[in-house]
Amino acid sequence: MTSLPGRQVQAFLAPGKGQLTVFASEGRRIIGTVVQEKGIIYTVNMLILTKTAEVFSKPSKRKLYEVLRHFNFHPRILFLHKLVLGIETSCDDTAAAVVDETGNVLGEAIHSQTEVHLNCFFISFRTGGIILPVAQQLHRENIQRIVQEALSASNISPSDLSAIATTVKPGLALSLGVGLSFSLKLVDQFRKPFIPIHHMEAHALTIRLTNKVEFPFLVLLISGGHCLLALVRGVSDFLLLGKSLDIAPGDMLDKTIMQKEKEEGIEKGQILSSAADIAAAVQHTIACHIAKRTHRAILFCKQRDLLCQSNAVLVVSGGVASNLYIRKALEIVTDATQCTLLCPPPRLCTDNGIMIAWNGVERLRAGLGILHNTEGIRYEPKYVVPFIIFMQFAFESQSLDFAFICEVFIDILVILEEGLH
Repeated sequence: MTSLPGRQVQAFLAPGKGQLTVFASEGRRIIGTVVQEKGIIYTVNMLILTKTAEVFSKPSKRKLYEVLRHFNFHPRILFLHKLVLGIETSCDDTAAAVVDETGNVLGEAIHSQTEVHLNCFFISFRTGGIILPVAQQLHRENIQRIVQEALSASNISPSDLSAIATTVKPGLALSLGVGLSFSLKLVDQFRKPFIPIHHMEAHALTIRLTNKVEFPFLVLLISGGHCLLALVRGVSDFLLLGKSLDIAPGDMLDKTIMQKEKEEGIEKGQILSSAADIAAAVQHTIACHIAKRTHRAILFCKQRDLLCQSNAVLVVSGGVASNLYIRKALEIVTDATQCTLLCPPPRLCTDNGIMIAWNGVERLRAGLGILHNTEGIRYEPKYVVPFIIFMQFAFESQSLDFAFICEVFIDILVILEEGLH
C-alpha cells in the first residue's frame, strides 16, 4: 500500500512495456511498476493507491486502461480528490480558487478594486462606501480572467471539477449578480453541481481549512459590514448568539473618522490632524465591547454544555480579525476561560475565493445544499447604509452633477427591485 501526497497525478503506460507510471503534479515520480507475467490492478481510495496482484496474466495496454477506467482513472490526468471551484464577488473583490477535499489550494486568483474606489472622490471620500455600478462593471470585466487564472494555476479544466461554489448572500446586489450569472453559465456548460454559499458561513468554516477544528466551536465574525457571535454545531448548523444592532466594527471606524473630517472641513488630499488619536480611541472602545460580549457568550455556552468545559475553541474571522489590538483583547478573554483562540491567516480573513471553495468542499462532503437543478436560484443582497448616506449627501451637496445623482439613484432602485423578486 502506497500513499500519494500529491494533489494531482498523471498515469500512463510506457510504450510496449506494459508499465504503469504515476507522477505527482510537480513532475516527481511516485510509483513505477513493470507488469510482466502477473497482472496488477491499481485501485484508488482517497489518498491511497493499492495494488493487487494475480488478477490477470499477460496484460495488454487496452486491458489496463479498462481496469483504470473502472476505478475512475483516465489515461492522462487523474484526480484522486473532489475538486471545487469557488467564486467570490460579494463586494469589491473578484476572486476564485480551486481547492480539493484535503484542503490543498491548487490555484487561486484575485482582483481588488480598492484603489479604484479610493480614488473616486464623490462617494468614497464622503461616505466610505463602494460605488456599486463601478464595482459591478469591474466584476464583469475581470471575472472570466480571474476564474481562468485560478483554473490554469491548478492545472485542471472545468470538466475535472466536482462542483462549483459561489457566494449568493449576503452582499451587494450588483456584485453578487455578476458572480452568480457567470457561475450558472459554467454549471450549464460543463454540467456540474452548483453549491450556493453564504458568505459568513464561509468565513466561519475557513479555520477548518488551516487547523484541525472539530464541531462545536464558537465563532466571532467581525468585518467592515458584519459583526456576529455564533455557535457552530455543523457545516450548516449555526446557533446565532448575537449580532450588531446598527453598525459593524469596521464601518464604525470609517464613519467616526468621516464625521470628524466633515466637522473640520477636511478636503480631498488633506489629513485630519487628530486621526491617529481618534482611531486609537475607537479601536479601544470596539475591542472592549467585543471582548465583553465574547466573554458573555463563552460563559453562556459552557453553562449550558454547548461547549467543552476545557479546551473549547473560539474562532475569530473576517477582515477585522486581522486587527492585533482586538486579538490581544480576545486572548485575555480566552486565557481566563480556558479556551483556545484561533484565527485564519490574514489573507484568508479578508474576502477570497479559497474560503468559498472550501465551504463548497465542506458541503459536498456533508451532502448539504448541492443543486443539480439551478432553476430559480437567486442571490440575496444585504442593503447597506451607504445608500442612504449617499442620497443624503447628494441632496445636501452643491458640487455633484444632477445627472450623476439621478443615475446612481436609478441604480439603487434597480437593486431594490431585484431584491424583491
